[in-house]
Amino acid sequence: MTKISMTVNGKSVSGEVEGRTLLVDFLRKDLRLTGTHVGCDTSQCGACTVHVDGVAVKSCTMLAAEADGATVATIEGQAAPDGTLNTIQAAFQEHHGLQCGFCTPGMVMAAADLLKNNPKPTEAEVRHHLEGNICRCTGYHNIVKAIMAASGQDVSQLAAE
Repeated sequence: MTKISMTVNGKSVSGEVEGRTLLVDFLRKDLRLTGTHVGCDTSQCGACTVHVDGVAVKSCTMLAAEADGATVATIEGQAAPDGTLNTIQAAFQEHHGLQCGFCTPGMVMAAADLLKNNPKPTEAEVRHHLEGNICRCTGYHNIVKAIMAASGQDVSQLAAE
């Protein structure tokens, strides 16, 4: 067992993990932060996307021990403490960027990473950035629309797919 500690959503946490424990499992099982989803276990779907030291990572491919000392942000840390949705979450709701919701946490975290680095992305840039995230319900159009709306851009002219 390895002792680890990190800051998750602004709170110091610690625990003991086996060397093979994935970050997604530490978050879900040890910390009970179940918003980060396990979709494929192979880094293909993006449902497990979190931010580690400000960088979007797929937590199903990172060992918990690798995050020792890091700052981790999960979907649970995106809304305000009173539950008010952040700009991206509100845009997903307003523009119907979610259906079953399984991919939504990873999509929101990927969108936050994109908008941090590219505050006014084009539609093509949004679509390119989401290539590592799979949604089986929406067809992506409303997700793209929501991300563009969250960036403050007019989405009324986006072509429907």
